[in-house]
Amino acid sequence: MSYSTQQIRNVALAGHPGAGKTTLFEALLHAGGAIQAAGTIERGSTVSDFDPIEKERGHSIDSAIASTDHAGIHLNLIDTPGYPDFRGPTLSALAAVETVAIVVDADTGVSYGTQRMMEHAKARNLCRVIVVNKIDHPGAKLGALLDSLRETFGPEVLPLNLPAEGGKSVVNCFWQSTGNSNLGAVADWHQKIIDQVVEINETVMDRYLDVGEGGLSGQELHDAFEQCLREGHLVPVCFVSARSGAGVRELLDVAEKLFPHPGEANPPPFVKGTGDDAQAITATPDPQAHVIADVFKIINDPFVGKLGIFRVYQGTVKKDTQLFVDDGKKPFKVAHLFKLKGKDHVEVVQAIPGDIAAVAKIDEVHFDAVLHDSHDEDQIHLAPLAFPRPMFGLAIEVARKGQEQKLANALHHLAEEDPCFHVEHELETNETVVRGLSDLHLRVNLSRLKDRYGVEVGARPPRIAYRETVSGKADGHHRHKKQTGGAGQFGEVFLRIEPLPRGAGFEFVDEVKGGTIPGQFLPAVEKGVRQVLSGGAVAGYPMQDVRVIVYDGKHHPVDSKEVAFVAAGKKAFLDAIGKARPQVLEPIAELEVTAPEQHMGDISGGLSTKRARISGTDSARGGEIVVKAQVPMSELEGYAAELKSITAGRGRYALDFSHYEPVPAQVQQKLVDAYKPHHEED
Repeated sequence: MSYSTQQIRNVALAGHPGAGKTTLFEALLHAGGAIQAAGTIERGSTVSDFDPIEKERGHSIDSAIASTDHAGIHLNLIDTPGYPDFRGPTLSALAAVETVAIVVDADTGVSYGTQRMMEHAKARNLCRVIVVNKIDHPGAKLGALLDSLRETFGPEVLPLNLPAEGGKSVVNCFWQSTGNSNLGAVADWHQKIIDQVVEINETVMDRYLDVGEGGLSGQELHDAFEQCLREGHLVPVCFVSARSGAGVRELLDVAEKLFPHPGEANPPPFVKGTGDDAQAITATPDPQAHVIADVFKIINDPFVGKLGIFRVYQGTVKKDTQLFVDDGKKPFKVAHLFKLKGKDHVEVVQAIPGDIAAVAKIDEVHFDAVLHDSHDEDQIHLAPLAFPRPMFGLAIEVARKGQEQKLANALHHLAEEDPCFHVEHELETNETVVRGLSDLHLRVNLSRLKDRYGVEVGARPPRIAYRETVSGKADGHHRHKKQTGGAGQFGEVFLRIEPLPRGAGFEFVDEVKGGTIPGQFLPAVEKGVRQVLSGGAVAGYPMQDVRVIVYDGKHHPVDSKEVAFVAAGKKAFLDAIGKARPQVLEPIAELEVTAPEQHMGDISGGLSTKRARISGTDSARGGEIVVKAQVPMSELEGYAAELKSITAGRGRYALDFSHYEPVPAQVQQKLVDAYKPHHEED
């Protein structure tokens, strides 16, 4: 059907793993007439879980988009992963919707994932709806669950409908004031939600007190309800069984009558400019205005190519129009415009304000790019989403030589698709390191490397970026002399070294008097010193925080050459290091662990075995504590899995580099013993 912005509803399904988001996604598409029959996870026939890895694992690992037309509305649905390991695609969906439907399992109730998604949606000023699924399960205690939701998220949590007939149906308690349900009389809950809705608006409240509920128009109730959603004054609860269909059509009716359209919701946080000069701007859902659209998802499809999926905020994107990417000078032509239905792409002629669409084969398009059709909209971007930092790392290398470039291209494609999957090249250790949110997150992406791109890799923990330094002053000397029948090599260097403050780096000082080392050879001496700095002296790690003072030497008018002073400088430096109490330094991280309060003892105890220094603990919302500590990076291998085990998946941590400090003597000895330097002939 053709539709206007006022008829669009954009909804993301989010929540904890196993709550039934994908099954509900199927049920809504089926009830809306978009698909003939709802698929199942068990058969691998769902619209959203079409990736082979998703079918194999039986859960979503990426977000999926589809739409349906029902009762005069066009509903764009986004199914998101529940596992925190795949939080990137879930959070990305928040940039495309007005409403987040947080799905809760009637059996397991409120989980950490429920709380986190409620917080993310609230921080983004999005309307929140709680959908309680599996209401027909025999063991479901729905009254206790509703109490738990209200206790956890506040009295603004109120039901829009109530389960009836043991979960076989639902009864409306917003538009309807009579009848019974499994949670008591409809009238009681009707009065609570009406009171909550009307008190948001003084005009509606006054009319309600004067003429009663019967005197309020449907539009007045709708407007007050929509204001409640926008301001977080109401978090409605809808009950469904996605398997049986109970409450599914009623949920579609709620979306039609009460969910905000793109012109009603809180305006998206666009700014123009950067830094202190950035100013907030408002994108108006006017189809005739200049185009402003945000790319919230990238898919590298093996058949279609690169897909940039975007939400239109202003203007109309039409087939064959010209669009700029960010501040690009050269526009691209919209040769093909698509709506998505899972893995299928349906070509359309236009996308109006509020709609979700995709363009293909545009290399410049990237995650969070702003598409626009006029340079008046240069330097416009959405406020960035708060993604968790990818802390888990693996060093990878190709299993077969010759695939290095193929690996680089494939990693680039994967990083484009997932904002929480990062690729780094560590210069110090000469490793390609991929970082993600967990071991599972990385293993899934490594599986994609093989299955999608035909690149097989080996993986291991990344090397720790140790450093070396000296803790005392010392003098060093070396005479380099070679005679090989023709012209010889001669250079002699005397130098002194001393430690610098931590983080100061390196200083090279020339104190040579009387030309004992001619000026043209001093760069060669420094070159020899820097060879040791980069390759290490005692354990093979780069050296830092040292001053080298060259104060004397000798040269030969014929045999002195640059190569001789490179060698002499290097050996003199090594000679001095051996006398200056060399130390191996290790990176220390600032660690913040957030977890339920009852796990504090186990967390603190575990950190104490890792040479951690706990600097304090703070209370957080929802009965959580934050433990702050400084921990050697070498001790944190496997910590993600350990924390997950301790807290049953409810703990999380953030990590930042802090500083370097000396390793314990026994650790240094192990590192020194493992180092086998190549000794050059002199």
